[in-house]
Amino acid sequence: MTDSKNVNSKKKEKKFPHVYVVLLTIVVICGILTYIVPAGEFDRVETSDGRMVVDPDTFHYVEKSPVGIFGLLKAIPKGMAETADIIFFIFIVGGSFAVVEKTGAVEAGIGKITKSMAGKEKLIIPVIMAIFSLGGAVFGMAEETLPFIPIMVTLALALGFDSMTGVGMVLVGAGAGFAGAFMNPFTIGVGQGIAGLPLFSGIGFRVILYIAMITVSIIYVYRYANKVKVSPETSNMYEIDKTREDTLDLENIREITVNDKIVLMVVALTIVLLVVGVIQFGWFIPEIAALFIGMAIIVALFGKLGFNGFGENLVEGMANMAGGALIVGFARAILVVLTEGSIIDTILYGASNAVSSLPSVFTAIGMYIFQCLLNFIIPSGSGQAAVSIPIMAPLADLTGVTRQTAVLAYQLGDGISNILAPTSGFFMAGLALAKVPWEKWAKWFIKLALIQYLIGAIFVIIAYAIQLGPF
Repeated sequence: MTDSKNVNSKKKEKKFPHVYVVLLTIVVICGILTYIVPAGEFDRVETSDGRMVVDPDTFHYVEKSPVGIFGLLKAIPKGMAETADIIFFIFIVGGSFAVVEKTGAVEAGIGKITKSMAGKEKLIIPVIMAIFSLGGAVFGMAEETLPFIPIMVTLALALGFDSMTGVGMVLVGAGAGFAGAFMNPFTIGVGQGIAGLPLFSGIGFRVILYIAMITVSIIYVYRYANKVKVSPETSNMYEIDKTREDTLDLENIREITVNDKIVLMVVALTIVLLVVGVIQFGWFIPEIAALFIGMAIIVALFGKLGFNGFGENLVEGMANMAGGALIVGFARAILVVLTEGSIIDTILYGASNAVSSLPSVFTAIGMYIFQCLLNFIIPSGSGQAAVSIPIMAPLADLTGVTRQTAVLAYQLGDGISNILAPTSGFFMAGLALAKVPWEKWAKWFIKLALIQYLIGAIFVIIAYAIQLGPF
């Protein structure tokens, strides 16, 4: 009895802190830093296209504004308010898909796909990941991946994999494409625009980077999925997946009815409208959320749920998303504290000075490391570009690093941790929709992240060595 108690106590000791505890700890650390790090600011100037960017020659110290205990507590609701669009987006998408699931149409459709894929299940992984990676590489697909996650998780479970594989196909696929992007307007376009480079110049080099990133990522997910297929108990999500309600009993899948087909067509049409709206009309979170509310209403009618069924299942789906959705606000509290304490610019200024004192090749790597770290604080790609590129571009000129290499370092530093940092809103939203705890994901993804960081460092060094240009 004593031995078993000791084993159980050791297991409890090894348990990873809950993500809310991790985020609150970071908030407190940032609050302490506001008392230690001198407050400072750069002036912002407006570009010709309306963006506010840092003027690199205007850094000045300002009066300290440390964030006290009550300020730290207020940072949480402020973070919630600042990310309200993302939080409610998670609620709406989660609730809408709960309505779709209740009709049974997705279950019947996936059951049919599963039976037709018998013996060829693993082929679906590289195909889906390649599709999502192109979305990340070409138009910066991030928030747009969220509606696909519940479907892919259910599909992965039905094919004999686990929920980690399902969410990995979407997030790792799109994330690898985003990090190794060759045409992403939100990172490359903005970064090159601020740096004064020709739009999408250096595309050939980035295509090679993209191929390296997505190849490694597909192999990683494929090998994990194969291991889970052979030995389900090796899954990081084994215990959690056993308690899921969104699984399929393939022995008792009903035949698809006419109404099921209509429901699936509505869902498919919604996805098409989503892609068209994002690419052609610049839709973002409000438009996408509205689209899915409309989908849920139509699906409820054709799925014979009625208006009450629509309301009941929408609320139930939203309730299931609460824990994950509110994480986004907790994560934003970190940025709130650093901003109110006026130390973000000081950190940026100090890092740029440290990088500038290094030999040229190490300056390039220093830029890359700095951008990697900065992304944990400013997870927005365009936001990070607006803050860092005005400083890194002239710094590159002074140290013999091409501006193209500086933008590449920013692109990679911004992209890789987008599906690791708990401060990344869309990523935490994706995990919430998949019902995958962040600590489980971090443990699973960290090895791939380290490989991607290494690939990024190699490409930054090569870019420096060949003086990737045009300048």
